[in-house]
Amino acid sequence: MILVPDQFWQTVETTTKKATQSQALQPIPTDYETVKAQGIPFLVRILSNLIRKEEAKEKQAQHKEKTGEDFDPFLPYEEDLFVSDVSDTHICLLNKYNVVENHLLIVTREFEEQENLINHNDFTALCACLQKVDGLGFYNSGKDAGASVRHKHLQLVPGSLASNLNEIPITPALKMAEGSGDFCEVPLFSFIHGFCWFNLDWTAHPETIAQSVLDYYQTLLARINYEPGTPYNFLMTRNWMLVVLRKQETFQSIGINSLGFAGALLVKNQEELQLVKDHNPLEILASVSKPKIG
Repeated sequence: MILVPDQFWQTVETTTKKATQSQALQPIPTDYETVKAQGIPFLVRILSNLIRKEEAKEKQAQHKEKTGEDFDPFLPYEEDLFVSDVSDTHICLLNKYNVVENHLLIVTREFEEQENLINHNDFTALCACLQKVDGLGFYNSGKDAGASVRHKHLQLVPGSLASNLNEIPITPALKMAEGSGDFCEVPLFSFIHGFCWFNLDWTAHPETIAQSVLDYYQTLLARINYEPGTPYNFLMTRNWMLVVLRKQETFQSIGINSLGFAGALLVKNQEELQLVKDHNPLEILASVSKPKIG
């Protein structure tokens, strides 16, 4: 059963306001610059203060030391961060330490591993939310893909990732994609990836849309010779899907997750910003991804 309310976006805004007032929501302030690489305007956010998130990591480490188990922020979740039931299998929460405004988490009600493949229930929940909010959905599968929590969750950020942008930064690269039918390769990507355009009926029932999306996803995994357990990043909008196989979590000290492949990088200081400028964002993405053979 789909449980997303018709007034979903209003619910997001109301919950954000209340969670800000109660300080359950702990936004991480950033400045940002644009670093261009082969015509792609990469959005590079520079963190101004990581103290709160570092304190949370320390508490999680202490929890594991005491109990021998990983801390699960979703069992139980913080009630002030709860946005909505999504389906029988998923709920929607605010991302407690958000960098992007209105960053949503689509979380399984029961514990599942973040390394598991995305299934029909996951896609049904994501599609139900994408029907209400035209944004970017993504999934970091495994630690080397940027996942920091083991409990399975997809993520959704609305809009274009920054108020002054008209589109997701990586869009110009995707528009160059070439291939047969819906399935393409992006010429600027020198690493293993699967990409496709799709034309879905977003007025259909989320379970129907999800089945089509699942078919695309499974086809992409097959086309890039995905092997179980390989870390990867998954990104999806109403119009396209991208899967990237990963080999490592960081480029030097800079962590890369799915948003990197959307054209948005996060750095901790001016030194890391200079690293991005010196090494070219596209080269950074290639350095953490599985290289093409031949």
